[in-house]
Amino acid sequence: MKVAIHWLSWLIILTCHLECSRRITHGGALPALIPQPQSITWSDDVFDFRKSTTIAFEPELLESEALRLQTTLRERGYNLHISGEGDPEKPGIKLSLDTVEAPFLPEEAYLLDVTDEQISLTANTPHGIFNGLQTLTQLITGQPSVRGCHILDFPAYSWRGYMVDAGRNYQSVALLKQQIDHMARYKLNVFHFHLTEDIAWRLQIDGYPQLTDSAHMTRNKGMFYTIDQMKELIAYCKERYITLVPEIDMPGHSAAFTRAMGVNMQSEKGFGIVKDIVEEVCTTYDIPYLHIGADEVKITNERFLPEITSIIQRHGKTVIGWAPGGNYSAETIHQLWKEEGDETVTDQTRFIDSKFLYISDFDPMNSVVTIFNRQLGGKPQGDSTLLGAEFCLWADRRVRQEGDLMRMNAVYPAMLAFAERSWRGGGYPGVTFRIGPDSSQRAREFIDFEQRLLAHKEQYFAALPFNYVKQTHIKWKLFGPFENGGQLSAAFWPEQVGIALEDSTADVLATGGTVWLWHTHGPAVEAWLPSPEENTTWYAFTRFWSDVDTTLDLWVDFKDQSKSGADATPPQGEWDYVKSRLWLNGKAVAPPKWSFPGRPSGLLEEPLVDEGFYYRPPTVIRVNKGWNTVLTKLPMATFDPLLDWQVPPKWMFTFIPVHKGTGMNYSANEIKFDPGL
Repeated sequence: MKVAIHWLSWLIILTCHLECSRRITHGGALPALIPQPQSITWSDDVFDFRKSTTIAFEPELLESEALRLQTTLRERGYNLHISGEGDPEKPGIKLSLDTVEAPFLPEEAYLLDVTDEQISLTANTPHGIFNGLQTLTQLITGQPSVRGCHILDFPAYSWRGYMVDAGRNYQSVALLKQQIDHMARYKLNVFHFHLTEDIAWRLQIDGYPQLTDSAHMTRNKGMFYTIDQMKELIAYCKERYITLVPEIDMPGHSAAFTRAMGVNMQSEKGFGIVKDIVEEVCTTYDIPYLHIGADEVKITNERFLPEITSIIQRHGKTVIGWAPGGNYSAETIHQLWKEEGDETVTDQTRFIDSKFLYISDFDPMNSVVTIFNRQLGGKPQGDSTLLGAEFCLWADRRVRQEGDLMRMNAVYPAMLAFAERSWRGGGYPGVTFRIGPDSSQRAREFIDFEQRLLAHKEQYFAALPFNYVKQTHIKWKLFGPFENGGQLSAAFWPEQVGIALEDSTADVLATGGTVWLWHTHGPAVEAWLPSPEENTTWYAFTRFWSDVDTTLDLWVDFKDQSKSGADATPPQGEWDYVKSRLWLNGKAVAPPKWSFPGRPSGLLEEPLVDEGFYYRPPTVIRVNKGWNTVLTKLPMATFDPLLDWQVPPKWMFTFIPVHKGTGMNYSANEIKFDPGL
């Protein structure tokens, strides 16, 4: 069901956002909620689980949600029994279906009231109850009680998705379920499963067993998903109110099909086989959508997509395709993946936004920044054409083991940032790789989110890769531009000994542990330099205080290695290919000894090892008692690719003192950076 959007709905949304923002910044003891509900009012009431005995529910179809809550509470040491009516003499929890007024997507809305005597969760549907239970679980912060509150909540977009590319790098069912569990906890509701690629065909097809024969796979040979496993994953998602959307890429990205069947998909014989496959998939699986890919391919058989679409629609399922892509029907949902996809969207086209949402192209620090700031689909909330968005885990490059997909990509930090934005709505137009000036509303909102994100990292992700650390306390002065005439080693006045950079006037002030001066995608992405120029050099300066002479672990880098491409590895003795430099207290900090120095680009079968700051051992630096100065040199020649198209220049750097936190992850070492810069 969809609710018409009118001016009153807009007023409600804006009021909810402002009220929520005002309340969460008043009092540090309030629970950290992600996604932040649309409206919260806190009270002085306290519900004590030690005095509670029952979980009541009505009607009967909420029994599974009551059992789900009972299990959650039991895991935390509270044993409540399930009752149809509850005990009127003792505090209890009540789940019920009733009318909850919400300006958007009321089928997922919920109303949560916590008082001294009762926790009452009301929704229009069981899905709404499930959403409310995720918030209630976060309210239980380790204490035997829950703070009193009144929450009215609903999503801004109906499609809040996450895509996994298992065609290129197989993921075990256990790892997929781990990610699905976290999707559910953060109210994401679409799991897009990319199953076929040039590398391998990963979905068992009963009629064509040769498709999944290991002889036709070039990576993770023999690894695929059986029919039973696929049904198991679909059911696992449904139990968590997540829709699994399988993708069978056609007619492009189909070299594995060609190897197995001996024909091209668009040939008459190949076309017949594809029709059989689509029939089998549509009749075997209880799925509402089938994604057909259809991008990055020359369509030579004009009948291909229309006839495939007709088969899928005949089975009562909706077709999704990448845009830009093929010759789609008017009913096909377009999933945008680059700017040219916008041209395919008319006033009647339903679409999903995935532009600049490929986390394999991001470093972990700015994956959170850019996703949090996005206005998904260019609108503050969904409507009849904009369904929502998906963030995507592509990995063209082979990984040594499946855990590297999680360790080398910011899957969980990005998931939480995306959950916040796709549920709350809002955001800012365009794509940004900067936090923004300290005085801006954007920066204040991000600082608040970062605090909540790090609280969740500590509470829920100690045993899982979570490679985001605090960065909003790090301030920089940027000096430039200095014309270098293409001479990347040319030196300018910030390098001179005796210059008091802390007292010098900056040309740009920046915030963050990772700072992008300019992004590979140029004007489409906002970075810290307002007018970046080729053949110029910039410098970045900061300083921090240490109470003693000591050593620090440091995350430091000057190039983010994309995981969806195959960048070249820096030469030995260099941080990158543009002569970037780092000095601490006037002494040069040497780059790591690369395992594969100068490895050329394009080697997709060669896994990354130590090229990224967040998956190699930190650099150890010696710091002095008192102020320690940091200066980075950031030369740039051309904005064109340096060696070939797979080695685009990346004008950025990372500098973050870290320490090993609880569990497997690092945390920022919150030493005092000069706030006056």
